[in-house]
Amino acid sequence: MEQNYLTLKTKKTMKKKSNLTLFMKQLIRSLKEEERFSTAHIYQSTLNAFMLFCKTDAIRFNQMERSRLKQFENHLRNKGCTWNTVSTYMRTLRSIYNKAVDDGLAEEKPRLFRHVYTGVKANTKRALDAKDMSKLLSASLPRPLPQSMKESRAWITLMFLLRGMPFVDLAHLRKTDLQDSVISYRRHKTGALLTVEIPPAAMNLIKRYQNTDSASPYLLPILSGNRKSEEEYAEYQHALRKLNYDLKQLAVYCGIKLNVSSYTSRHTWATLAKYCHFSEQLICDALGHSSTKVTETYLKSFKNDELDRANKVIINHINISI
Repeated sequence: MEQNYLTLKTKKTMKKKSNLTLFMKQLIRSLKEEERFSTAHIYQSTLNAFMLFCKTDAIRFNQMERSRLKQFENHLRNKGCTWNTVSTYMRTLRSIYNKAVDDGLAEEKPRLFRHVYTGVKANTKRALDAKDMSKLLSASLPRPLPQSMKESRAWITLMFLLRGMPFVDLAHLRKTDLQDSVISYRRHKTGALLTVEIPPAAMNLIKRYQNTDSASPYLLPILSGNRKSEEEYAEYQHALRKLNYDLKQLAVYCGIKLNVSSYTSRHTWATLAKYCHFSEQLICDALGHSSTKVTETYLKSFKNDELDRANKVIINHINISI
């Protein structure tokens, strides 16, 4: 069930002004107060793009028409936005408009977003084959890498070795999550608890790069650990941009023609797992996914030792020398 972010007093004020821009700004403030910075960031990006298109910072609810939304879609595509970015903006606007309708601030307009794209396209190849992944992670290069790029290479290697761990989870690993040769952590996105046996190559990297700042709670020196919540979110976003920039440069150095990003390790791990004939359910459990199919019965969950054995098979499928 969606949360109702706005207080009764705020809603009464909004009804008097009936302004989409003010409504979105209030939602963004409320999300930040709840420390939901990722959602607040998406809302703010959507608002910025829509205000730029409408050429006004005071968008009224009655300006939300099918034709205008279609024009906004065309505008985004002409600016070079991918279909998935278009979908994110449209789904965000739809969610906000529906909240406004529920709060009595906007007129209900059935199927308002019918003619704009709100789906998800999975046509971009994010996985590498075993040969390219091996080159990316450990191939010898003709010239030494800058220290920043060495660290980024270590991060994507760890992400792959730790069962396709997302960068957000790697960055937020705490020192207390590491017990002997096991890491136990909660996924940032879903809250699911995952336990991963650390392969020797991953342990070597952790020992080499582990955080030496005793005041920081984090295992790796990706986040400082001394910033407030919103500042830490900005720090993480900066680290993510830096990682993606470094990985693109690293791919060039390695002669890899496909696009490489923070998603590459996760998608490659899953693709290799499928190639090694592991079941989709095992892959979902290993990655900490919820099932994409709605079923009437729960599917069997795999034990940690089964997932760790699968991880060893996948790691052995590529040559990594750390």
